[in-house]
Amino acid sequence: MGTALVSLIAAATAFVGTHFALSHPLRAPLVRLTGEKAFPALYSLVAFATFGWMVMAFRAIPPTAPLWQGFASGPWIIATVLMLLASVLLTGSFIGNPAMPAPGAAELAANGPHGVFHVTRHPMMWSFALWSVSHVLVSPTPRVIVLSLAVAVLALVGSHMQDRKKAVLMGAAWQGWEERTSYWPKLGALGKAGAVPWIGGIALWLAASWAHGWLIAIPAGVWRWL
Repeated sequence: MGTALVSLIAAATAFVGTHFALSHPLRAPLVRLTGEKAFPALYSLVAFATFGWMVMAFRAIPPTAPLWQGFASGPWIIATVLMLLASVLLTGSFIGNPAMPAPGAAELAANGPHGVFHVTRHPMMWSFALWSVSHVLVSPTPRVIVLSLAVAVLALVGSHMQDRKKAVLMGAAWQGWEERTSYWPKLGALGKAGAVPWIGGIALWLAASWAHGWLIAIPAGVWRWL
């Protein structure tokens, strides 16, 4: 397993590293070289290539015994709750998100926090981080830990880097958004998320956890006990 695990670590490093490099220090020179319209295609190509390498490296490692008893009920209950929260945050992150590369971001930021942005200004990134924690809790094997750590680092470090980039691009609009929102999740504000993120999040949570059992034969979520 040693060589295969090294390959997974290399793939995960490439996946995270190229995301950071293309989003920040290499973005401007590559945009000048390829043009504004072609750069997203290059970015996507590199992302899919490194993600594909990571998935293949992950699958090349045979299943091993967990480092601790992740298949007991306790970790599964915690992971199920975390994945529900992740689903609500992910669903709500598509509603009026000024961090998205879309026109009108400054106006969205000026409107102030709404929905899941009462919880954190990076709901999508925190949903990925919660996904990572959940999977390590229930399947603490070396390959899962490496994959989950890569996703968590990309999400949480990437959020900080995005804050700095948006402050440069949007100036006072992003500064005001930062002042009225929190990087760290305020779980007490989940009640302010609104009906749409909760309804969509619960639907996503149920569908994804059902598909988990169908695709990889490991029941997840509430389906584990039904």
